[in-house]
Amino acid sequence: MTLELQGVDAGYGRTQVLRGVDLASEPEGVVAVLGHNGAGKTTLVRVAVGLLRPTRGRVLWEGEDITSLAPHRRVARGLAYVPQGQQSFGQLTTMENLQLVADRVRPRARRGALVDAAVERFPALTAVATRKAGLLSGGQRQQLAIARALITEPRLLVLDEPTEGIQPNVVAEIETAVTDLAASGTAVLLVEQHVGFALAAAARYVVLAAGRVASSGDGGEDAHGGVREALRI
Repeated sequence: MTLELQGVDAGYGRTQVLRGVDLASEPEGVVAVLGHNGAGKTTLVRVAVGLLRPTRGRVLWEGEDITSLAPHRRVARGLAYVPQGQQSFGQLTTMENLQLVADRVRPRARRGALVDAAVERFPALTAVATRKAGLLSGGQRQQLAIARALITEPRLLVLDEPTEGIQPNVVAEIETAVTDLAASGTAVLLVEQHVGFALAAAARYVVLAAGRVASSGDGGEDAHGGVREALRI
């Protein structure tokens, strides 16, 4: 289950953001994408999930060129995306948000089990099951957003800044969930500002600077020096 970006240029109108970016996910485990604000991290994941078409280069999924494939068809192939900002349907309850995704699952008999498994991953959602999502805290909305993505049974979960603006106690729960998902065989492409957690969780990392790959390598404690140097660029 490998996603590859090969020589990708991308941007918005006349503004070029990514320049010749190469990146590959791991079949299992976490690949962390690091970089300062404006480095191109969100643009990269938008290209990966099909929300932005590259102006040059290719996107491959398990060796198949999916550069022109629509986002919903990428979801059907096993990609799931949780964008920055704790997005949900604010007028629906927590459980209705989950059920809305589950209603697309076939066969129908699996729907209840998938919702249960998603809530089990984030037990705090049980207490707010009947509360409208718009009334949840930022941390609860983020847990809900990830839980919704998990109902699609992704083989690769793409997370854009999942801990940004979240209260510290919930950050710890989200970090644990990401680590557990990777350990259980789900590949994760993680855009994250918290370098310590990202490197601890990651099998590999990529640092973006000015839309280019400034550094890459194996994750873990030994990677901190190289990442700090790259982030000075």
